[in-house]
Amino acid sequence: MNKFNIEKKPDYMDIKIGQHEIIIDERYEFIYNLNDVFIALFFLIGSILFLWDSLEIYAIWMFIVGSALFLLRPLIQFIKRFHLKNVRKKRF
Repeated sequence: MNKFNIEKKPDYMDIKIGQHEIIIDERYEFIYNLNDVFIALFFLIGSILFLWDSLEIYAIWMFIVGSALFLLRPLIQFIKRFHLKNVRKKRF
């Protein structure tokens, strides 16, 4: 005997969003992923440059640039949320 009255609901949700929101989300996701690729490249190149003493200064700069790109990751997300919030305000 079941003590609780629990209705089984489907495991999906219907979410209505506008076409503009999908396009905005996809663009920011592309920028976010492109940033990740650049981060990986800068750290990989920096690591390789550290193999030669004469190129150590360039390796350090590669790590600094890669670290700065890490800072961009949350900023991209904040900007995306702010942009989507403004789009939703205009629509409703």
